[in-house]
Amino acid sequence: MHGDRTEDGIGDFLRSRRARIRPEEVGLTSYGRRRVPGLRREEVAQLAGVSVDYYIRLEQGRGPSVSDAVLDSIARVLRLDETEHAYLRTVARPRRRPGRRPPAARVRPGIQRLLDGMDRTPAFVLGPRMDVLAWNALADAVSGYSRLAPADRSVPRHVFLDPRARALYPQWHAVAAQTVAQLRLNAGHHPEDGELRALVGELSTRSEDFCRLWADHEVKVCRYGVKRIAHPVAGPLTLPFETLTVPAEPEHTLVVYLPEPGSETAERLRLLAGWKTPATATVG
Repeated sequence: MHGDRTEDGIGDFLRSRRARIRPEEVGLTSYGRRRVPGLRREEVAQLAGVSVDYYIRLEQGRGPSVSDAVLDSIARVLRLDETEHAYLRTVARPRRRPGRRPPAARVRPGIQRLLDGMDRTPAFVLGPRMDVLAWNALADAVSGYSRLAPADRSVPRHVFLDPRARALYPQWHAVAAQTVAQLRLNAGHHPEDGELRALVGELSTRSEDFCRLWADHEVKVCRYGVKRIAHPVAGPLTLPFETLTVPAEPEHTLVVYLPEPGSETAERLRLLAGWKTPATATVG
């Protein structure tokens, strides 16, 4: 891992993916003992219908003009899912534009009014670095964003560097893996973002768990799911959530917690909304 880089290049991603596939799974005969698990580069090239030299150049990051057809063929051979396939297209042809404006660090007033109008459900907005940019009152009651410095409203920093996180999330390992998978996906879309590179570098040097998960090269979009929080005041919360992209700012993601009506979590949130000051802050 190189300190301040957001991604280790297309080569590491492709190597991690071909390591998952045994030759027998794709109709090849495996002879003798292999130095590394999975498919060799020559085998991927053969199955994808490209020359070995072409595939090697691609793994080395020397294929900026690679066609969609070739990438589609490689994705098929490596059995990439939809998200991985899209990620491959992104990192194979990175668009590094130094003059591009950085992702917006604030939300529009209209989005804040939208959040404030959702007074019965916790809701907040994440930026591409997975930092919390805006929230409503109930999300603040759950997570205490208003009492945190801006740098501490980072979901990855909280998950990996805050010693309270493992107690707050009963399913911490799942939360950590999803956080890294989303952050790597975001990094592939924003190779020019120096702050994102610095965040990855910081987490890589300060958290062995982050470094291990980052090296797995998993990429996933988290569109919906369930988060469980052991809230220090309200008690255990089971929070189904949905995520939506903000159309005017596609780099911003709206996250809404939607507890089952009449559930214990819904009642605990109702009581929490009546308390002015949360006892302890959580993030995300």
